[in-house]
Amino acid sequence: MNCEVCQLKELEVEHFEIREVLRCILHTIVFHRALGLVRPKDVDLELFDVTYVQCGDVELEKKIDEKIEHFISWVEKHPNKKSQICLSFYEVKNKQPYWFTNKIERLYWEQWYINLNVAQHLKAHSSKSHNSKVVVDPGEEERIARRAAVEASLREVLFQIIKFVNEKKDHVPPIPNGDGVVYFPHEITIPRKFLSSS
Repeated sequence: MNCEVCQLKELEVEHFEIREVLRCILHTIVFHRALGLVRPKDVDLELFDVTYVQCGDVELEKKIDEKIEHFISWVEKHPNKKSQICLSFYEVKNKQPYWFTNKIERLYWEQWYINLNVAQHLKAHSSKSHNSKVVVDPGEEERIARRAAVEASLREVLFQIIKFVNEKKDHVPPIPNGDGVVYFPHEITIPRKFLSSS
C-alpha cells in the first residue's frame, strides 16, 4: 500500500502558542478525513483571528489534547530545537496466524508532518527614562507584526491541508466496518529522530 506524506509548512511559534496552533492543525486534518456523520463544531482561536472545525467528538478532543501535552513537555525538555509531530492514518490488518499468535498489522496510508520552530521566551524590553517613571515598550509593534505573520502562516497551512485532501484521494482506503465509526484509526507521534536527538 502506498503511504502519502504531507510535510506541512514550518511555523515559527512561541511556547505559549503551541497548544492552540496544534489543536487547530490536528483537528483540521482529522475533520477532513472524517467518516460518516460528524457534529461539526466551529472553534475560534483566542490568539489568532482564525476559525477551524472539530468533529465534535469529546473522546477525540481528549486524545488530541493528551498528545499535545506530551509534545509540549518534550519541547520544554529540548529547548532551541526544531520540533515535529506526526499524525498518521492507518488500516488494521490481521496477519497470518503463526503458531499461537494472531498479530495485527498497521498499514499506514497517510502521514502528516507538522513542523514547528519554537522560539525561546522573549523578554519584554522596558526602559525607564532618567527623568520620568514612564515605561516604554518598543517591542509592542514587533509583537503585533510577529503575531500577524504567524496568523498568515497558520492560514497557509490550513489551505495546504485542504488542498492536499482535495487532490489526494486515491490512496484513502475503504471505510472500515464498524458501528458509529467517525474517523479512521490514527496515531499522533513525535518522530524518533526528534526523540533521540537531545
